[in-house]
Amino acid sequence: MRIFVVGAGGAGAYFAARWAEAGRDVTLLARGRQLEAIQRGGVTLRTPDGDTAVPVRVTAEAADAASADIVLFATKTWQLAGAVAPVAPHLRPEAVVLGVHNGVDAADELAAACGRARALGGTLRIISYVESPGVIRHVGIPPTITIGELGGGRTPRVERVREALHVGPKAAVDVSDDIQLEIWKKFLFFAPVSGMGAVTQVPIGVFRANPDSRAMLVAAMREVEAVGRSRGIPFAPDAVDQALAFIDRSPPDGTTSLSRDVGEGRPSEIAALSGAVARMGRAAGIATPAHDFIAAVIAPREGRARAAMA
Repeated sequence: MRIFVVGAGGAGAYFAARWAEAGRDVTLLARGRQLEAIQRGGVTLRTPDGDTAVPVRVTAEAADAASADIVLFATKTWQLAGAVAPVAPHLRPEAVVLGVHNGVDAADELAAACGRARALGGTLRIISYVESPGVIRHVGIPPTITIGELGGGRTPRVERVREALHVGPKAAVDVSDDIQLEIWKKFLFFAPVSGMGAVTQVPIGVFRANPDSRAMLVAAMREVEAVGRSRGIPFAPDAVDQALAFIDRSPPDGTTSLSRDVGEGRPSEIAALSGAVARMGRAAGIATPAHDFIAAVIAPREGRARAAMA
C-alpha cells in the first residue's frame, strides 16, 4: 500500500523513515529547510538504539497524495486545517486518512474535511523532535501508533492498514476496538504533562519529583478524567493511577512538544490541550482550576508567538 505522510516533524519524519527503511512505499510532504535537507541526505534518526540515515522520498506537492492508499496527517493540531485543505481534493475515493494529533478533537476535524467514510482514528506515543533540518531525535518511549474505526469495532480495513504500517518495535502499530477511549487515555496524561512542562519549563523528571508540582500534575489528570467521564468515556477506575505510572516510567529528561514550543517562542497546541479541558469543563459544569491556570499562564506567550508569525 502507498503511504503519504503530511508533516515532516518529529513524528511524521520518524515514522516515514522507519517505513522507508522497512521497504514500504512512502512519500513525505515537507517544506522549507526540512524539505531541502531530506532531499539532500534523507532523514537521520538519532535514537536510543543507535543512529541511522534513511533515504526517504520527499515532496512539496500536496497533489502527490493522489496515488496514496493511506494518508497520515502528523502535523500540530493548530496546523491541521491548513494541512488538510490542499490534500483533500486529491484523495482517491478509497483512500484511508488517519491523524495522530494531540488532543481529542482532531479525528472529527479530519473526518469532516476528508469524509467520515475515509477516516480512521489514531493516537501516537513517542518523544521525538526535529533536532536540526533532516535530523530527528527520538528520546524515548517505544514508538507506537494505535488506530481504530471512529465508530468502534474491528474491520478488515483497519487490519489491512495495521499490516501495512506495522514494521516491528521501532514503528509499532496496534488496533483498538475503542479508539476514542485510546485517544482519551493519552489525553489523560499528555495534556497535564504538557501543561506542567510548559509552565515550569523543566523536564518530566523534575516536575514529577517535586511534591508541589506533582500534586498539581495529579489534580490536572483528575480534571481530564472528570471531563472525559462527563462525555461518556469509559475510563477504568484506576485510569489516573495507570497514567501516572506511565509518566513515572518516562525518560526523566523528556519534554513535550508544547513545552518546547512555548519555551522557544513558537505557536503551541495549548488550545487543544489545557485550553480544551477548560472549555469542555465549562460546558459540562466541571471545575478545572489546574488547566484554567495553565492556559492563563501560557496565553500571553501564545499571543506573542502568533503575532510574530503574522
